[in-house]
Amino acid sequence: MQQGYRYELTATPGQDFDPDFQPELTPRQMLELGVFCGKYLTDCRGEFPAEWFAKAKLAMGKRDCSLNYFGVDASQPLSEWIRKGWIHEDDPRGWFQWYCRYYLGRRLPGEDGRQIGRWKAMRRHIAQIRKHCEPGDVSCRRKQRQAVLHWAYDSRLI
Repeated sequence: MQQGYRYELTATPGQDFDPDFQPELTPRQMLELGVFCGKYLTDCRGEFPAEWFAKAKLAMGKRDCSLNYFGVDASQPLSEWIRKGWIHEDDPRGWFQWYCRYYLGRRLPGEDGRQIGRWKAMRRHIAQIRKHCEPGDVSCRRKQRQAVLHWAYDSRLI
């Protein structure tokens, strides 16, 4: 999808995050748990550390939402993200691509703040899960929990 894109890593991988950005899961943990129906980063694995994929739940062909931790589809198509203006040209696959690169140490002034703001906005879904579910009942609001998981919040702990 993205050919010849290059970027500079200016921060220590997994560290030096903006103080407002405290993800609960690393990209590796997210891939191991099962996100995006197993169809994320499957054609650009060489860009990211091999250990991220050692236990990743990846679909071999088409999307397979049974690979998601909560076993449900909680994604909108990329076309919808584009329509809503959520995609930045440097990260044509969206937030998770941005997060993976941010985690590795890439920093994009302006764009980092926008994506961190979007990440923070997902807290409203955490509040809804807490309001409507008993603590620890991971069968409650599975689609919403999967969506929150896609944003590096560990919704298994809510």
